[in-house]
Amino acid sequence: MLREFKTFIAVARGGTFTGAGRQLGLTQSAVSAQIRRLEAWLGADLFDRGAKSAELNPQGRELLPQAEALVAMAESMVEQAADPSGTGRLSGLLRVGAIASAQQDLLARALVSFCGDYPGVRVRVVPGVSLNLLGQVDAGEVDLAVMIRPSFALPSELIWQPLTREPMVLAAPRGAPRLAWRALLAGQPFIRYDRSSFGGRLVDGFLKKQRIAVREAIELDEIDAIATLVRQGLGVALMPRTRQLDTRGLRLIELDEPGFYREIGIIARRPLERAPLAAALARCLADAGDIRAPA
Repeated sequence: MLREFKTFIAVARGGTFTGAGRQLGLTQSAVSAQIRRLEAWLGADLFDRGAKSAELNPQGRELLPQAEALVAMAESMVEQAADPSGTGRLSGLLRVGAIASAQQDLLARALVSFCGDYPGVRVRVVPGVSLNLLGQVDAGEVDLAVMIRPSFALPSELIWQPLTREPMVLAAPRGAPRLAWRALLAGQPFIRYDRSSFGGRLVDGFLKKQRIAVREAIELDEIDAIATLVRQGLGVALMPRTRQLDTRGLRLIELDEPGFYREIGIIARRPLERAPLAAALARCLADAGDIRAPA
């Protein structure tokens, strides 16, 4: 519950959930969720909540000095554990969220460099789909996530750092008729990239823009599984051409839509520099990607 105690202290000092969120790099809803968890754990309310403020009640005022002492002691322990020799070398635990395709490629290559530079750091990779990973970063449950760029604006507390762009292509079995991609989409069974995922929303938007009606057969989220189903002759699919994609048994057809691609990048809380381990991995990920920040 240490994270929740830190949030409690920030709200108590600032007087609002919004102000605490700005200080901690969380959204107001994430702050509210953490305070609710803490109050449920303690079995007592800590604030008298107003329309625009949160004022400590008697239980909260009594708990605040104890919470501050607890957090100070924990931070001292972390500093000592992170650098027991006083050499300034980073150590500790880094929690990284990642979609499956990023784990197999971008993250794997970045971790080779990161683990070489920071041998004392333990890395925990948390798998998930992009929407869930976004929520975990927002709630402070992971330190950063490698995922598909959302189609909507991010909260101001979060930052996006692009890493690579993967063009969307039409995947057809090698034995499919030699037709134009529009004819294949309209005439063959369609294996749909899960429309609830960020990548699937790109596909859905493309089909609507092109006004193509497809004959849906199967819907799923895993890219390699989609490729396998296409390879087995169960239909065609609009999917990203990833670096690690096994193209055996597939015919990948380019589409005349330059902006139709899946962008992979990093979601993290602002400012990233406050989290040195996350910032170090972000640099390694940037080196592994192919989109360079402007000089």
